[in-house]
Amino acid sequence: MDLLYYSLAILAGFALLIWSSDRFVDGAADLARHFGVSPMVVGMIIIGFGTSAPEMLVSSLAAFNGNPQIGIGNAIGSNITNIALVLGITAIFYAIPVKSRIVRIELPMLLAVTVLAAVLLSFGDFGRLDGLVLLLVLGFVLSWMIYSAKHKYPDELLTDIEEHFPNTHRTTAMFWTVAGLTLLLVSSQMLVWGASHIATLLGVSDLVIGLTIVAIGTSLPEVAATLMSAKKGETDLAIGNIVGSNFFNTLGVLALPALINPHTPDIDAIYRDMPISLLLTAILLLFAWGCWQKRIIKFWKGVILFSLFLGYQVLLFVQSTQHITCQSWLCF
Repeated sequence: MDLLYYSLAILAGFALLIWSSDRFVDGAADLARHFGVSPMVVGMIIIGFGTSAPEMLVSSLAAFNGNPQIGIGNAIGSNITNIALVLGITAIFYAIPVKSRIVRIELPMLLAVTVLAAVLLSFGDFGRLDGLVLLLVLGFVLSWMIYSAKHKYPDELLTDIEEHFPNTHRTTAMFWTVAGLTLLLVSSQMLVWGASHIATLLGVSDLVIGLTIVAIGTSLPEVAATLMSAKKGETDLAIGNIVGSNFFNTLGVLALPALINPHTPDIDAIYRDMPISLLLTAILLLFAWGCWQKRIIKFWKGVILFSLFLGYQVLLFVQSTQHITCQSWLCF
């Protein structure tokens, strides 16, 4: 009965999280425009923070509640889910040409910041200095993207985003900004509460719950945004959703547990999950740059990505099962 109760809390949290995230981002973006913020800057907010808002709120609350491993698992697991599941499924149904010069430059940068995050985690003590380093790099990356889009590499990606901006009255925008943020906090608390209790009931680690249930659930906005963009033929926007979100996950979401609740990362996050995230990022770079097929991610590449995601989930399940069995028999 308890398991059903916590599962319902997670499902309700997910549904409210996704809906409130859309309302908050639309309201904040429109409010920013009313105050004269550049459409280019608002576009970067939508592509990055918009789809990563659930991960940020969930990781923050998990760290505040004493479960920082859920936050780490959420950040790493969301990156893995974005590339292997979201992009994999999208490529199976829709070919994704990589036309944007910005995206082709961002992918090597994404690989570089993933390496940086892996190095910081490998030191063992994941503290406030590590979190600060990640946030400073995030600020640099966002500044560089905005400068490049304005002056060096005009990008159709941001043009596509600007066409989707809401256009409401300032009061309405203010209301949805406040209401959306409030509901984000409530739904995130529901999700973290249910996930942490399920981890306790099932005898699995907070990290695994973060990598699976929480990561997949908080990645649902990316699934919807990427599939709809590809369906409409906005392929740069489709892959841009993934790249932008992974930048925020790696540099923003991962920084939050370190800043809020410094701790020692689970050894599996260091030696299993971050290397897999690195591998998938490298594969995405390889696919996007045009190996075997010129700058296009299509069916067979999608099958490979999706198969890797399924393989990773099986690995987590097998290792978690072995851990539970070992604990029950008091083996060492």
